[in-house]
Amino acid sequence: MQAIVHDTFGPPEVLELETQPEPTLAGGQVLVAVHATSVTTADWRFRAAKFPVGMRFIGRLIVGFLRPRQRLTGREFSGRVVAVGRDVRRFAVGDEVFGVNPGGVNAELIAVPETAAVLHKPPSLSHAEAAALPFGAMTAVAFVRDLAKVQAGERVLVVGASGGVGAYTVQVAKHLGAEVTGVASTENLGFLRELGVDHVVDYTTQDPAQLRGSYDVIIDTIGKTTFRGYRALLGAHGRHAFVEGGVREILQSLFAPRRGPKVVFTIASDTREALEEVCALVQAGAIRAVVGHRFPMTEVVAAHRVVGGRKGRRGAVILEWPAGRREPALQCA
Repeated sequence: MQAIVHDTFGPPEVLELETQPEPTLAGGQVLVAVHATSVTTADWRFRAAKFPVGMRFIGRLIVGFLRPRQRLTGREFSGRVVAVGRDVRRFAVGDEVFGVNPGGVNAELIAVPETAAVLHKPPSLSHAEAAALPFGAMTAVAFVRDLAKVQAGERVLVVGASGGVGAYTVQVAKHLGAEVTGVASTENLGFLRELGVDHVVDYTTQDPAQLRGSYDVIIDTIGKTTFRGYRALLGAHGRHAFVEGGVREILQSLFAPRRGPKVVFTIASDTREALEEVCALVQAGAIRAVVGHRFPMTEVVAAHRVVGGRKGRRGAVILEWPAGRREPALQCA
């Protein structure tokens, strides 16, 4: 089988297409023929070993110091179960599934633990749409609902509103009844309106820090704001959340004042429960999957360039194996 791997940190060109043996299936695993995966900011940071200010040591501790701790790339996927281990109870051969596999996903076949954050794919979603959901949508729910605790009627400003996380952040905020202002580039303003955003700000012509009015919540999905620079925009009980925060934002959240505007910070978790909540929102029509760029798996370098560019993105960046490829025969392990 073929897989996308890297043996060193660096630019997108360190990624290579390699022929590997098929995975050996353990009793508690399912073998999945991968159809689509996503390329996220986390994938970009892990590949380049590039982390927010003050987080370099922690980041390297996770991904490896001298070389990548894990060669196989990617985390979010959608595909079809072609074999199941003897102890598997949640899935059967032929099931279409999607979710997160910490062991990597950019391969034609992957062995996924039954206990991982993996669910049956809703029939209404394509594989590309399913792969586009986990990272952005789970992060959005964690930050909008659980961390910032957005309430109906509150005013929310989302910076990076059209990207892989932002496109879900504005949808979750609207679902909770908030009045949402989205910041994006000129070409994505119409897209934000399609997602239900109430007000749009074009950062190419207007500095969001100079906006007038008071916001209950500011959510920065791309690490382009500071608490000091945007504090004047926050109301008396305002919360400033940083999806891509560093040590400064962590310390500001730990020592936040009891009164007045404050920084709030968390790390979204890849749990089955979190993915189930996202799936429920999709099936209820509260949010929809957003697929921006689509590339064949062989163009993984181009996909990483789009993510690393950090500008003009619209939803998720998706990698796909050719639709006509031959899948392994269905079997029980």
